This record gives sequence, C-alpha cells and structure tokens, in this order.
Amino acid sequence: WSGLTFAASRTVSAVIPWQGTGKIDANGTDKLRFQGTIEGIMYIETVEGPLNEAFVKCQIVQDLDVATESTSVTGDCTIVVSTQDSVIAKIGCQGMQGYCIGEFTLTGGTGRYTGISGSGKLTARSPVQTLALGQSENDELQIYVGILQIPELHITQP
Repeated sequence: WSGLTFAASRTVSAVIPWQGTGKIDANGTDKLRFQGTIEGIMYIETVEGPLNEAFVKCQIVQDLDVATESTSVTGDCTIVVSTQDSVIAKIGCQGMQGYCIGEFTLTGGTGRYTGISGSGKLTARSPVQTLALGQSENDELQIYVGILQIPELHITQP
C-alpha cells in the first residue's frame, strides 16, 4: 500500500486468501446464517510491479439457502497497513454454493488513507455452505481456507 499514497487515482489488483471462524444459526426453513470473522493478508499488485501487503479483518454475515444452494454475503472490513494507517471497506456479494460475485468498496481510512475511496468487482470462494450443512445450530465453524479477488480495484485518494 505504500505506493498508493503518492497517486491521486490508481487501479490495482488485490487478492485476499483468508480463514475464519463464526457461528451457524437457523434462519427459517432451509435457511442458515453464518456470522463471524474472516481474516487474512491482502496482496496488492500495481502496474509498476511492486507487491504490497496489509492485514485484513472482516466481520461478515452470510445467508445460505440450502434448498436453492444460493448465498449472499455482507461485511465490514478493516485493512491495517500500519499502527497509524488503515482503510475501511465494505463487501457484498451474491451467488451459489462456494462462489459469489459482488462489490468491494473503500469507504474511508485513517492516517495516510484519510479520505480514500474506491471500488471494484469482487469474486469470493468459500466453503462455508458445504461446511455448514453438517453443523448444529450455534456450533462454532472453523474455515481454514477461502479467497477473495478484486482484479481491478479503483482507488482515489485526496
């Protein structure tokens, strides 16, 4: 992220391999809700070539429809670049079991990233729905691997 502070507008590619924990609750007939935290390292690649990374932690809610195998996810993320510098983002996507498409939106930041904004289309791969099927209500669910990709994250910084 260090190179991002020098440009007013830039497009980067980002990928976040993640893991998470949370609880599964019944949310009606054939519907489940996962509420938890995912975290991982966000790798940013710019056209110029340097690879930057930052720690990401997202509080998410994932609604699962067992009958149709559909899913929707919303979440609030903090991207920690340093103890003084962070970026706040929202995620939202809809899709089918194991895969959803949506938007990754930068909504603000602290330190060097105060006033940052931007967005990009995201794709997410997650085993939550498959893992949730064998769980009882209020069971802790541990997710060991997932991936979130934003191939064209458009960033504007004042």
